Amino acid sequence: MDKSIENLPYGKIVVTGGAGFLGRFVVQRLQQFPGVEVFVPRSRDYNLIEGADVARLLDEKMPDMVIHLAAVVGGIGYNQKNPGRFLYENLMMGTQLIEQSRRRGVRKFLALGTVCAYPKFTPVPFKEDDIWNGYPEETNAPYGLAKKMMLAQVQAYREQYGFNGIFLLPANLYGPGDNFDLETSHVIPALIRKCVTARKNKLPFVEAWGSGDVSREFLYVEDCADGIIRAAATYDESEPVNLGNGREVFINDLVVTIARLTGYEGVIRWQPNRPNGQPRRCLDTTKALEKFGFSAQTSLEAGLKKTIAWYEASYS
Repeated sequence: MDKSIENLPYGKIVVTGGAGFLGRFVVQRLQQFPGVEVFVPRSRDYNLIEGADVARLLDEKMPDMVIHLAAVVGGIGYNQKNPGRFLYENLMMGTQLIEQSRRRGVRKFLALGTVCAYPKFTPVPFKEDDIWNGYPEETNAPYGLAKKMMLAQVQAYREQYGFNGIFLLPANLYGPGDNFDLETSHVIPALIRKCVTARKNKLPFVEAWGSGDVSREFLYVEDCADGIIRAAATYDESEPVNLGNGREVFINDLVVTIARLTGYEGVIRWQPNRPNGQPRRCLDTTKALEKFGFSAQTSLEAGLKKTIAWYEASYS
């Protein structure tokens, strides 16, 4: 965390999804600020899809700020199996939280979007102004559209009600504590698990989805948490902001790197019948640096080493 951010002008903060992969790091950083009280709602106590539960949460905790990280999310395959659920639950969580926060005078609302909200064929690097210039990639579209509606809502509410809502667009996240379930995980944890398993069991090959010739940008989870804290502390404008490192990585190169770092020396067997997803992803990160001084600090190789070490220690 930047030492120049010494305090937050918000004493009580609700972090939805605060017990999740990214949320744990955000909460840890928030708790470093003196005088800040953080509350993490759990699904067993508050169903954030229901307006009444959201209203009860805000009435009980009376936060100055809401950081909305909670999402129903997964990899390409899980998106394909659950388009209706992903659309409805993510849309309703965002809509209810923003509306109930407005009604209760919450001073600031930070909505975390997704790179999946960008159009399928966005020119690289993705600029924030491109967000409305087309339809998202089909396998992720219901999720991406649901999250993008939060941008429309906070902008409309700022214009009509003066509601201070901001919207961030992070690149694909990875790091310690990620989801390594092959049914629901994203590409990095899935590949780490496959390569480690194959190495331990001396398997002759691992399977990787698609053709390998598509690209992604990967943001280490602790870097993303730092970006969120910076924006929460100092950014109060209506325009969306990318969170990333601006480095494009092709999936075939990623697989080679993960195999090397995990010590797997077998064959990579591509599955061209599996979807590739969006053809390319890489973010323009100029605005985050200009508006709130965010610059990712963790290289992909360094982040992968930490993630692999965590996985091996946790699942050995």
